[in-house]
Amino acid sequence: MTGQFHQPVLLHESIEALKIRPGKIYLDLTVGSGGHTRKILKKGGKVYGLDVDPAAVLRAKKRLEKACPGAFFYLEVGNFAKVSAFAAFWGLRSAAGILMDLGLSSEQLADESRGFSFLSQSPLDMRADPTLAVTAADLLNVLTFKELTKLFNKLGQEPLGFSKKLSGVIVDWRKSQKLATTGQLVDLVSRVKRGQGRIHPATKTFQALRIAVNDELNSLKTALPQAVDLLAPGGRLVVISFHSLEDRLVKNFFKGRSDLKIITKKPVRPDPEEINANPRARSAKLRAGEKL
Repeated sequence: MTGQFHQPVLLHESIEALKIRPGKIYLDLTVGSGGHTRKILKKGGKVYGLDVDPAAVLRAKKRLEKACPGAFFYLEVGNFAKVSAFAAFWGLRSAAGILMDLGLSSEQLADESRGFSFLSQSPLDMRADPTLAVTAADLLNVLTFKELTKLFNKLGQEPLGFSKKLSGVIVDWRKSQKLATTGQLVDLVSRVKRGQGRIHPATKTFQALRIAVNDELNSLKTALPQAVDLLAPGGRLVVISFHSLEDRLVKNFFKGRSDLKIITKKPVRPDPEEINANPRARSAKLRAGEKL
């Protein structure tokens, strides 16, 4: 897998929205497998990149060195919530474009040691940054019934009734043993929620835990204003979100910035062909703004 690039969702649309200009500096704040960075480099841009996942940064460096020899890129392990500090460290005053792709990569989902996927028997970890202290298992085994209910209801966007039932099942399970694996959690979800439907029954439960473990919404709230402040006049901020909590946050932020012209009056969605090729793309929404 080292030499292959994970195909990012809305790749063409995001690169078009960035309006790449040769020789200009771009920030990829979610490097992942390097797919977006590669496209920017191929169009002549220079890239400084961040990702909280050290394994992703290492893979991306190797791939980009092979795919884009001679191109300028500098990748670092770090959270985009600290992008201003990283920019100062890099000596950057401004950027011509900034990209944030908030989705998981296929490699993160496929890595059974990470616990992101409900399709495998894995430890309940879910940390994108392995240095974080708290795992999904820690939350499931420590939070009270009330706290678990709030987690599934607010961050998982599950109905209150389901959230209470699932929390009750988890608390009952903990009386005899700790929750340790993704398979155990999926089994508990299946006791409360029936039927596959369009999405897996455990999708939103896993979403809630991943958001909580990685403090994703607070990181996004912190990063967005820093990103706009770093944009040069005419620079573009492009954000790809994958659930309504993220998208609403981005939408409201864009509307609230008087120094940002909204490029996407409505979010850009993947076309049916992309969704057929990659079902995980179905929930993606792209929003873009230009610095005034």
